[in-house]
Amino acid sequence: MLLHSDLMLTLAHDRHRELIAEADRGRLLTSARLARAARKASKKQAVRGQPAGTIASCEPSAVVPAR
Repeated sequence: MLLHSDLMLTLAHDRHRELIAEADRGRLLTSARLARAARKASKKQAVRGQPAGTIASCEPSAVVPAR
C-alpha cells in the first residue's frame, strides 16, 4: 500500500506530539509526587517535638541520656 507523503508526514508529526505529551505528563506526575512527599515530610517534621494534646503534663520533662 502506497501512502501519500503528506499523510506520512502528518502521521509522524502526530506521533511525535503524542510522545512529547506523554513525556510531559510523566514529568508533571513525577514533580507532583515529589512535591506531595516534600509537603508530607515537612508536616511530619513540624509536628515532631511538640505536645500532642492540650493538657499540660504533671511533671516537667527532663532530658535523659541514652543508655
